[in-house]
Amino acid sequence: MLNIEKIFQDKGALQSGHFLLTSGLHSDTYLQCALVLQYPQLAQELAAAMAAKLAGQKIDVVVGPAMGGVTWAYQLGLTLGCRAIFAERSEDVMTLRRGFSVAPGERVLVAEDVATTGGSTHEVVCLMKGSGAVVVGVALIVDRTAGALNIGVPYHSLYQLNPQTWSREDCPLCRANQPFDRPGSNKKVPTWEKSGNKGSGTSKEE
Repeated sequence: MLNIEKIFQDKGALQSGHFLLTSGLHSDTYLQCALVLQYPQLAQELAAAMAAKLAGQKIDVVVGPAMGGVTWAYQLGLTLGCRAIFAERSEDVMTLRRGFSVAPGERVLVAEDVATTGGSTHEVVCLMKGSGAVVVGVALIVDRTAGALNIGVPYHSLYQLNPQTWSREDCPLCRANQPFDRPGSNKKVPTWEKSGNKGSGTSKEE
């Protein structure tokens, strides 16, 4: 059985510090799945472990949100023997571009590397349902909610944990004036930053 936590630790993908997550929440823990998925053998092993959880499911296409879900979706598609595509943001709306499409009735697996609030994952689920596809479930490498994720469809994860997260107002690292990293691929500025109300925490990018 794969020891996901050890794999992440060995590859430097389980990181400690002060992070602004894609969700807009702050955390002292970040999981950079790209540092694991850059190794094809590890990606293959993770996908095989997920495929075992999905045994018996008929899946026509795997869809991942860019950027975190792209490599994971491709590896799952390879392992499951089906198409793999990705959704991306256009004018702040998750959509299919580059000629990608799903047909009504196709059975879709949504693939995401890490879920904290499940926001991006839920957007892709809604996108697929709006296209007439049947969403059979979601495949996560890491579930940061320790099983409490609510995205309206069944989901499977390879690793669950529940690290501390805070709003900007409640973040003790901001109160300690510790600069934050914004490591996610989605650089959308949270509403509170747009308003200029940053509090004591500042970005290392500034």
